[in-house]
Amino acid sequence: MDLEKFKEESQNRSKGNKAFLEKIRRRKPKNLDKVVHQLHNDAFDHINCLECANCCKTTSPIVIDRDIDRIAKHLKLKPSQMIEQYLQLDEEGDYVFRKTPCPFLMPDNYCMIYEVRPRACREYPHTDRARFHQILKLTWRNTLVCPAVLEIVEELRKEYH
Repeated sequence: MDLEKFKEESQNRSKGNKAFLEKIRRRKPKNLDKVVHQLHNDAFDHINCLECANCCKTTSPIVIDRDIDRIAKHLKLKPSQMIEQYLQLDEEGDYVFRKTPCPFLMPDNYCMIYEVRPRACREYPHTDRARFHQILKLTWRNTLVCPAVLEIVEELRKEYH
């Protein structure tokens, strides 16, 4: 995965993708979830997250209390120790990892805590969820992080143009 090429491509398409997703948000096509879920499956048939891990390298998920408890238990830490060692509050008051790349990302792009990773990591990039029209702004931001999301949005543009 050539992340430099992806970064340039996603930036070049950003304005158009943002405008397109805003149109989709206003129109709310009835078959949007079905179309996006098929595009999601198609994209992940040939995109391997372990070859990329750009999400883990560049962004931090929101880490909720249940995640903190689960990860702390896995690491044999108290939740307060987990927070102190790995987390900080962001501008919206949510816990996020102190730094990127993720402290649990290993050199081979595997996750050290994969079995207990935060819910946001398990659900990322959110392109297979119901009521997809509700997360179009997030989807646009994710086109700048995830090659699969960029591909899904580009294919969605073909579908609805």
